[in-house]
Amino acid sequence: MAQAVHEAAQQGVSVPAAQRPDTPCVAVCSTTFDEICRGCGRTYIEVAHWVSMTDEQKELVWQRITAQGYPRRNT
Repeated sequence: MAQAVHEAAQQGVSVPAAQRPDTPCVAVCSTTFDEICRGCGRTYIEVAHWVSMTDEQKELVWQRITAQGYPRRNT
């Protein structure tokens, strides 16, 4: 499902929250060179606090990362 979200983001299409996975994680975790995960686009703080974030906070993160072309697999 995360791949479908990524493809929609590339086409400039917004994916409704009900059709997205609960987390943008695509199991390509890496914050080796900066504070942003290369797979999902979240900061390491967002990743660490994701389970305690409100739906509104998560939505803001989803909007930002999809606008930036995330989540992405090895692309």
